[in-house]
Amino acid sequence: MWYLIIGTDVENSLENRMAARPAHLARLQALADQGRLKLAGPLPAIDSENPGQAGFTGSAIVASFDNLQQAQAWALEDPYLHEGVYAKVEIRPFKLVFP
Repeated sequence: MWYLIIGTDVENSLENRMAARPAHLARLQALADQGRLKLAGPLPAIDSENPGQAGFTGSAIVASFDNLQQAQAWALEDPYLHEGVYAKVEIRPFKLVFP
């Protein structure tokens, strides 16, 4: 089943985000390599693909897991959470309709 994972950043997270980014992306790449990643990306703090120093307010990930508990366990191991980028993480079942 697909799950929506929403990470909400702490204020002024950009420096920690950039430091933890390689490890965060490596975990996403592993999901992609397994065919389990539908989409992933940051949420810019301003209306721009390149927000610069404004940074990001969080991230959204849609990925496949066997059940909610596995999705939660995966999300709780995210480097962004451990490195103080995320203030909180929400995991919700997601029904893919399009595409």
